[in-house]
Amino acid sequence: MKTIGLLGGMSWESTVSYYQVINREVGRIMGGLHSAKVVLVSVDFAEVESLQHQGRWADAGDMLGNAARQVEDGGAELLVLCTNTMHKVARHIEKAVEIPLLHIADATADALIEDGIQRVGLLGTSFTMEQPFYRERLESYGLGVQVPDTPARESLHRIIYEELCHGEIKESSRTEVLEMIERLRENGAQAVILGCTEIALLVSAEHTVTPLYDTTTIHARRAVELAVGAARGGAN
Repeated sequence: MKTIGLLGGMSWESTVSYYQVINREVGRIMGGLHSAKVVLVSVDFAEVESLQHQGRWADAGDMLGNAARQVEDGGAELLVLCTNTMHKVARHIEKAVEIPLLHIADATADALIEDGIQRVGLLGTSFTMEQPFYRERLESYGLGVQVPDTPARESLHRIIYEELCHGEIKESSRTEVLEMIERLRENGAQAVILGCTEIALLVSAEHTVTPLYDTTTIHARRAVELAVGAARGGAN
């Protein structure tokens, strides 16, 4: 089994979900008392958030690149960046380490294509919904991507940073996000990507008939496939 490197803390609430999914999936696949081999480096999200909202992405890339080297130095053989938004600096991080980075949008696109989805709604932070780094990665797989209107994007961004990143779950916010999902469906989305690792704390499949693709779970399970494949004699 390969050692999975987690670069987390953005926020720590969703990093907990990564750790749970990875270990449960290893146990399901390998049985017995097996759990994942993991190296975790968790950054201070307040520092990252400040750089995000100042538009200092290069500085954020330097910070995460340094953290990724710590993950690699700890013995990790593949790297999982436990956030959607900070994949904006994925190339910066890749240059800082020798181990491969499993890109969250690639794992998500593979899952969508496997299920025959062609047009999808994208929910996330304003950065993820509005900037091209994530949407264009998905579109490179031939997927059509749509996002909510400006007021909805602003509201969702606030919900993520002011509520979900603090572990605060409000029914009023759940209702609001479900309305966004319904509008995306009405506008032609066959499914909706929960493109922020915290959104799955608020809404899940039980809340809507629209298929939801939780990037945290997809990303974590793909990491396990890569890690356990070596242990089981599969592809690396």
